[in-house]
Amino acid sequence: MPVRRSAVVPEPAEGYDVVVGHGVLDEVPRMLGEAPERVAVCYAEPLSGLAERVIAQLHAYEVLRLELPDGEVGKTGPVALAAWERLGAAGFTRSDAVVTVGGGATTDMGGFIAATWLRGVRVVHVPTTLLAMVDAAVGGKTGMNTSAGKNLVGSFHEPAGVVCDLDLLGTLPEPELIAGLGEVVKCGFIADPEILALVERCPADALEPRSGELRELVERAIAVKIAVVQEDLRETGGRDGHPGREVLNYGHTMAHAIEKATQYAVRHGEAVALGMVYVAELARLAGRLDDEVAARHASVLASVGLPVRFAGASFEELLATMRIDKKARGSRLRFLVLDGLARPAILTDPSEDLLRAAYEHLAGAR
Repeated sequence: MPVRRSAVVPEPAEGYDVVVGHGVLDEVPRMLGEAPERVAVCYAEPLSGLAERVIAQLHAYEVLRLELPDGEVGKTGPVALAAWERLGAAGFTRSDAVVTVGGGATTDMGGFIAATWLRGVRVVHVPTTLLAMVDAAVGGKTGMNTSAGKNLVGSFHEPAGVVCDLDLLGTLPEPELIAGLGEVVKCGFIADPEILALVERCPADALEPRSGELRELVERAIAVKIAVVQEDLRETGGRDGHPGREVLNYGHTMAHAIEKATQYAVRHGEAVALGMVYVAELARLAGRLDDEVAARHASVLASVGLPVRFAGASFEELLATMRIDKKARGSRLRFLVLDGLARPAILTDPSEDLLRAAYEHLAGAR
């Protein structure tokens, strides 16, 4: 794949560009191509200024501005319906397109709007957070939330392209940058241990927006996700015992439960960090993971300021939410665990005693 102003990112499953570099917003029109007449730009109100910078590049198209509510609260049915009505009123056809400008929530929701309008129109993502660059924008998963949980309604819809302008990371509040590293570190544990080594050598560089280390972390994390998606786009299972795309949900079963319990006050990347500490302890208690690798989870995550302890909800509340996790099968809970560093596997139906003990560890009670 022609990766412009970057390196190492392989070609995604459906052959689209992922551009990683500084000052690359001008790549958006090339990715849209000549077919669209109309482009809907989805963004949250706090990013209206940046959205206008992107829109300024789209002089060849008729632009519809779709302002979405900010954050996870905007990923709802009524928001999607309002967007569909505006697309219909503007006469959007199958040859038209959507551009998302924002973090993970905007990328998820804008992608879902594109996936469902006329059963799928072209979409280009401009992720503005580290989390969105390495997770939501790549891989073709879209989704919205319901009262039962996060991303329970969604569709697989690969983008036409992704523009990761690293200059945008310099505008992020530090807590947002730190949160994004949760998904980056996850990629280190499931597939690329060099990510962990990079963070451990100099955690401060991982938090410096213009550092070569952060750029390499972004590229490596995207490469991990693309390699997994190439093998299992629709999460139907991997080969030779590999869990397939489910591997990208490492730590997410508990993470989504924490997000719901706190009404999304805990950022997604922070929740993923907590979920990884939880599932590492669960795997250790089940005899699947050695003490050293289990303990390494907390040490790496804490080194960049991510949380490693959580006691903000009851075990019973979290368990109830985990039981409707997308990986569950009937009444049987399934967790993505590690049998060793970069050796992902599935743990099926662990006992409630094990689940509770792992939560007591996460809560700092043991």
